[in-house]
Amino acid sequence: MSVPVVAESSSLEETVNATIENTSVKRRHAIDAAIVNTSDAIIAIRQDFQLTYLNPAAATKLGIARQDAVGKSCTELLGCQNLNRMLLCGTSSCPLTQALEKQTSLPNEELILGTDPLRRFEASASVNPIHLVEDDFSYAIFTARDMSALKVANRVRSNFVSMVSHELRTPLNSVHGFIDLLLQGHMGEMNDEQRMYLGYTQEGVQQLISIVEDILFMSRSDLGQFEVKQQEVHLLGLVRQVVLSLQPQAIKAEVELCLDMTANGPALFIDPQRIKQVLNNLVANAIKFTPPGGTVTVSASQHDEHFAMISVSDTGYGIPTEDGQHVFERFYQSNHSQQSKMGGYGLGLSIARLIVEQHGGTIGFDTVVNKGTTFYFTLPLYDDRCEV
Repeated sequence: MSVPVVAESSSLEETVNATIENTSVKRRHAIDAAIVNTSDAIIAIRQDFQLTYLNPAAATKLGIARQDAVGKSCTELLGCQNLNRMLLCGTSSCPLTQALEKQTSLPNEELILGTDPLRRFEASASVNPIHLVEDDFSYAIFTARDMSALKVANRVRSNFVSMVSHELRTPLNSVHGFIDLLLQGHMGEMNDEQRMYLGYTQEGVQQLISIVEDILFMSRSDLGQFEVKQQEVHLLGLVRQVVLSLQPQAIKAEVELCLDMTANGPALFIDPQRIKQVLNNLVANAIKFTPPGGTVTVSASQHDEHFAMISVSDTGYGIPTEDGQHVFERFYQSNHSQQSKMGGYGLGLSIARLIVEQHGGTIGFDTVVNKGTTFYFTLPLYDDRCEV
């Protein structure tokens, strides 16, 4: 009786294995067909930035035969740029570098792809690092969806917002100027109560002007009209200007402003007005979210041979975990009780990130709830090559 049982058992095992293998083959064929027929560009790039695979959609978008693309550098074919048309290849903002170094996925990166000016397209890209056990190389799977049509619609909207913002700015500046003349006594003397209420009015108008300026800034950036004018700058003088301008706000909030940097630090290759804007946004935020008696410290150090690291640290309320992934989003407002007390409209950090990335740097933060937050960003060091 035992012999037939063994035979049946062996036959059943073979049948099961054959079924599993057949299912696995069908699954692989289905996956291959999906990759080949999808309209999204799918590209596999090795850690040395050589292309090892691209699907037909990617080949069509980039205007190259698939067999000719394999082995080429991604710089030759992709030439990733941010939306301000700054080339990311060779910088710390390169999405492939970030994904491979951090070994984390980068979803929804907005990029301009392609080295052929006639074939460049705006894409929403995701970069996912993988490591094959049988291979000594790490890879990044680059998936890009053409967003050109959607971007056209967004440009129409941005043009409208830019036009409205520009039209609002002129009358607001006029109102602000006339209030200033009244406060200086050019239209006659006023009593203290009149000055007080007129001062409140001036603060409100100034806040409206700041909002309009920020919206105009973001709209121009979306339209590709934002550029940086880089030059040799020594950071300490720049930081002192920002700290001095924000000192009244710090005194009112009972927060101490501190500097932790030396006068002989290396020169940076930056746009001074734009970086002042970044520092102003970060330091003002730190003051706003730090309780009385706390401190806000601005420090600087060398990050690597090409970049310096600037940090703004506070002893404030910290950022709740659920808000961490949204802090750089436009108009994002936390539901945290302190946010509702402090106000704001959620553009400062978005603008800061935009400016830093336009300089080829990166920005991030570390936070501990009820202990404080440190925002840090990198900026390029100045050297002889910057003049070329």
